[in-house]
Amino acid sequence: MKLSVIVPAYNEESIIGRNLEAILAAHRPDGGMEVIVVNNASTDRTADIARSYSSVQVVTELEKGLTKARQCGNTSASGEILYYIDADTLVPPHLFKYVMSKFESKHDLVACSGPYKYHDWTWYGRLTLWLYHWILVPITQLVVNRLLNRGTVLYGGNFALRKDVLDRIGGFDTNLEFWSEDTQIGRRMAREGNVRFFHRAYVFTSARRFYSEGFVRVLMRYILNFFWDIIFHRPFTKGYNDVRSPETQ
Repeated sequence: MKLSVIVPAYNEESIIGRNLEAILAAHRPDGGMEVIVVNNASTDRTADIARSYSSVQVVTELEKGLTKARQCGNTSASGEILYYIDADTLVPPHLFKYVMSKFESKHDLVACSGPYKYHDWTWYGRLTLWLYHWILVPITQLVVNRLLNRGTVLYGGNFALRKDVLDRIGGFDTNLEFWSEDTQIGRRMAREGNVRFFHRAYVFTSARRFYSEGFVRVLMRYILNFFWDIIFHRPFTKGYNDVRSPETQ
């Protein structure tokens, strides 16, 4: 199976180069891999930097919006498995081969996700999220996914899914702006098969939203929107703030 790694990017010139270098340095799965950057209405040098990598395909989504960029990546991809990685995220070398081995060995697996490791956060922030990933996420996954069959835990900056299943359910809901977009696609994919959370499928990402808006506020907002979507099938929070890396502010 071929893997398509898709990076939605809006004004990410400060970090898109490091993101792509980590992706291109990762161990490639046996079925081959393509890398697609979705330039989502950027007004900076994001697209130019991405195009400087000869093995990276750059496509453009002129209408700003995360779900619109995700869907653009889907329509541009040729792989059977789509892996969505945020632009402020760095992948470990083993990630793609590890995740592809799961899809190849588990034929009922339709999507999966993994935790974040924050490379630019304080020790107590990283400890809090470690406890969150190892205690709260497994409990939530057990109750919501296994017992109630109402949805799943899926991290929007680090998830993979089968393209044919995504197309079968109608792709991404481009009416969603930001909050609960990952919960929604996870919930819809979970109706089609098994969705798993693998702790070894971790990525290194930025804590820039926590720094910008406050740790407790952001964490509670993520949790609230997750359960609101699981119960009511819509996000609780309206609107969102664009948060860029410090170098671009």
